[in-house]
Parts: sequence; C-alpha cells; structure tokens
Amino acid sequence: MTRAPKLILWDVDGTLVWTGPATRVAFDRAVASVLQQAIGDHEVSFGGKTDPQIALEIMSALSVSDEEAREHLPGVIQALEREMEAAVELLQREGRVLPGVLELLDRLDRWPHVRQSVLTGNTEANARLKIAAFGLDGYLDLDIAAFGSDSPDRNQLVQIALEKCAQLRNRWIAPDDVWVIGDTALDLACARAGGARCLLVATGRVPFEELEMAGADATFPDLSEVDEIEHLLLAPAVTEPSSP
Repeated sequence: MTRAPKLILWDVDGTLVWTGPATRVAFDRAVASVLQQAIGDHEVSFGGKTDPQIALEIMSALSVSDEEAREHLPGVIQALEREMEAAVELLQREGRVLPGVLELLDRLDRWPHVRQSVLTGNTEANARLKIAAFGLDGYLDLDIAAFGSDSPDRNQLVQIALEKCAQLRNRWIAPDDVWVIGDTALDLACARAGGARCLLVATGRVPFEELEMAGADATFPDLSEVDEIEHLLLAPAVTEPSSP
C-alpha cells in the first residue's frame, strides 16, 4: 500500500514545551520598553494567539488606541524577540518538554511519509529559539512551519504551511492528511479553518474537561499514551487504495 504523505503541525507553548514565566516576562518588558511606561497586571491570555495579537491586546489593556498600538507593533515585536533571546536561561531553567513529546516526535520521525513541523502564534525567531532551547529542532522541519510572523490571523496558518511544504519540499499534502496538535480551542478553530484534523492536549492552561467539549478529533490529558496517539496520527484520513 502506498501511504499518503502526512503533515503533523505542532503548537509550541503548552503543547511541545512549557515555557514557565519567560514568555510573559519578555512580552511585558518589550511593551514597557516601547511605550516607556509600567505594564502592571494586564491579565491578557496568551493561549492560541499570535504574538502580534497578544501585543495588541496588551496595549489595548493599557488604554492605547488601536491606531497608536498598530504604529508601535513592529517595535514591540522587535523588542520581544530581543527579550526572548535574553531570557533563554530563564526559559531552560523554569521550562520543560511536556510529557510524551520526545518519544512521540521520535516515533513519528521514523516514518518516511510523515513530515513534522510547527504551527504557532510565535514569530519565527521566537519559535526557533524556544524549540532549540529544549533540543527539539532536529525532529522538526522549521522551513515549512507557519508562524505568527507569517500572518497575524492564525486561521491562515494551515494553508501557509501546506504552501511552504509544496514549494520547498515538493510535497502536496491534502488538508485532511494534516494534523494540528495544540492545547486550546483556538488551535482547533485554526485546524478547521484549514481543513485539517486536530488533536488537543490538556498540557496548557485549559482543563481537559473543557477541551474535551470543544469537539476536536481527539483529546488527551497529555501525550504520554504514545502508542495510541501514534496509531491515531498515522491512520488514513480515508481508505487509501492499494498500489497497482
């Protein structure tokens, strides 16, 4: 049987890794440095959002007008990337790779018809930094990844990853042979917008019971059930005909 090529798109924060306080600290310092004001407790949720979206929401919480916030946005993103680079030691000290991730990455890496990358709201620089900080970059084809710096609209990112895969790797993959693995209902919305399947995992900030109600193709407390999850991700989307 000829296996249809598959694309596994991993979210980063809360799915591959837990970053501890590093990301929030970097955002707050970046916004403070550009606005030249104290940030305080803005209570903006980061889960399932792009870095530009988070930055705009923080500025909105600080009563910055939308027009002014968009003018500041490029500077905030540049400052954020500098702050994340400066926070690598904090990231490695307080963060961790989440349960089951390493084994599942390794299992899927052994299948020649499977390509793994990321779909994340992080900018490319921040995603690469976080992934490298925990030694996961060897499993992931980051040249075909879809980042928050590719589009501020996360719902465009599945299509962006598919286009990169076709252009850079000469692989045309059907959307229903794509899995998005994430930890929020926004990851599910992104997958559905791109015609992909979705596995949600409760290793972020959203409880399992809440994620389970979102209606993903599969939901797990974490990724430690490696055999079951590997089988699920490798299963054909439709019945694939045998080669003649």
